[in-house]
Amino acid sequence: MELLKIEDVSLKKGNAQILNKVNLSLGMGEVHAVIGPNGAGKSSLSYVLMGLEGYNDHEGRIYLEGKDITGYSVTERAKAGLTMGWQEPARFEGISVEQYLGISLKNAQDYSRNGRKILQHTVSEALEKVALSPQKYLKRSVDKSLSGGERKRVELASILLMRPRVVILDEPDSGIDTLAIEKIFEIIEEFKQLGIGILLITHSNKILSIADRASLLCSGHIIKTGSPSEAADYYTDQCLSCIDERYPREVAE
Repeated sequence: MELLKIEDVSLKKGNAQILNKVNLSLGMGEVHAVIGPNGAGKSSLSYVLMGLEGYNDHEGRIYLEGKDITGYSVTERAKAGLTMGWQEPARFEGISVEQYLGISLKNAQDYSRNGRKILQHTVSEALEKVALSPQKYLKRSVDKSLSGGERKRVELASILLMRPRVVILDEPDSGIDTLAIEKIFEIIEEFKQLGIGILLITHSNKILSIADRASLLCSGHIIKTGSPSEAADYYTDQCLSCIDERYPREVAE
């Protein structure tokens, strides 16, 4: 079953064509990676999917579990089961980690397998899943006192508790240490077991390796969809030697 379907999505900002007739699908329990050079439109695509201000005046349609959500607000999309892990997570002055995670737990979606409800993690268990000690972090504020990597892990714990239908992860390894990256892999695997679809935006070959499919985005176009190795090889063989001066030639880390 297709959880997420994007049909002919195009976006212009001023005279710049940011996205051009993008078509992409995501199945239950599937990890679909989106790769490409800087400026290719990867983050813009995620902002369009989330319905952010400045990114909702686009052409094409977006479907979640077969329902057209193109006109939905950010809040309506979240309630429908679409959420995002940001490359630079937000700060929330005056809100503790425990309170922040408690909101996600309250809004969690139920999952069942073989007629039996799958038990939900507690707030403490979710923190442990992202290698953060509940004793050290529950009472801390989600503000500048936490590093970017710590906030990213707290946000990932929040998504784990929320259990959305589809999650967009934008550069999930950015600012994360090696131990936490292994925890991210474990959480993505848990998402897959629940049937949650993951749209994974990444530059990292290590993160790419966990994907089931990958699409190469360049100049707002999807120019290749296949296995992660096929997309990565195409990028290396075709994109890095491209004579178009708009695109960088650095090999992804």
